[in-house]
Amino acid sequence: MIAEKMTVQGIEVQYRQINGNDFISLTDIAKYRNADYPSEIIQNWMRNRSTVEFLGLWERLYNLNFNYLEFEVIDKEAGRNSFVLTPKKWIESINASGMTTKQGRYAETFAHKDIAFKFASWISVEFELYIIKEFQRLKEVEQKALEWTAKRELAKVNYRIHTDAIKENLIAPILTQKQISYVYANEADMLNVALFGKTANEWREKNSGKKGNMRDYANIEQLLVLANLESYNAILIEQGHQQKDRIVLLNRTARKQLETLKNAKIKSSKLLTLGKSENK
Repeated sequence: MIAEKMTVQGIEVQYRQINGNDFISLTDIAKYRNADYPSEIIQNWMRNRSTVEFLGLWERLYNLNFNYLEFEVIDKEAGRNSFVLTPKKWIESINASGMTTKQGRYAETFAHKDIAFKFASWISVEFELYIIKEFQRLKEVEQKALEWTAKRELAKVNYRIHTDAIKENLIAPILTQKQISYVYANEADMLNVALFGKTANEWREKNSGKKGNMRDYANIEQLLVLANLESYNAILIEQGHQQKDRIVLLNRTARKQLETLKNAKIKSSKLLTLGKSENK
């Protein structure tokens, strides 16, 4: 489980995915209060009755293997002067799923984001707000990256459909392998021209310092339209349309779809701005 890091008010806070859920380091959050003894800060928080009630409720809601009998024992003792509760004891006693801990020299305790944010609010209301905002920002960045990757992969899948259509409908058996490769490149460049207004060679001549190709630098909207164009071109090829006619239809489709996506983005941005102004 590889941990990512975010910086909140000068404190590096790790977070990672565990069983598909976001877990944040309580140890790092505790360093905001005491950088030398973060484990003691966590234990002090867990001694509170309100903390035990919150942790118990969270486990009841999300943990099918929650040990109710052991929790009743802990719940009865919570809040007393002699009461001590550590992450390790909590996990082992009630079979907790919302917290994980590692003992030893590099001891580290992670908790589900719900629990981590609750702990942060106990540390500092200000710190809680900053960590929530930073975490949300990073997750939005991750989501956009996933969307870009998904659309890039979709374009690759559609490219396979596209090349199969070329192979079945445009490439005669008498052509050489070199000629077949030329037809593929020619069709790919036709899509480049229809969408980007330039061939792959023209792009490389103007961007000699960049690695990859123009499609690697396309935005999400362009990748989405490219995927649509590849599917549409495959249909046009199967219908027997000549390339000179297809490029006109593809360019017209590209411009229309990009304009639609642009307007939808502007409309979404205006609605978001309006919503923010109404909430002020």
